[in-house]
Amino acid sequence: MIEISVDGEPIAGTAGQTVAGILLASGRTSWRTTRSGAPRGVFCGIGACFDCVVTVNGVPDVRACRRRAADGDEIRTQSRQEET
Repeated sequence: MIEISVDGEPIAGTAGQTVAGILLASGRTSWRTTRSGAPRGVFCGIGACFDCVVTVNGVPDVRACRRRAADGDEIRTQSRQEET
């Protein structure tokens, strides 16, 4: 077992799972918003699109479906929403 944090919340996963896999298994279906505020999560699941991007350990725009989670990873959700 491993543990990551998502926006400061601890979430357990299994070694070898992708970040997206852990997020989906924890019940999260979206973790990014577009400029219009639309929620996004896994779309293609193979790294061809950029719907599932998150910030991992301070590095933005990491595709959650491609990144294997490591124990202690700090994940931050992302928003492209324009300030009004």
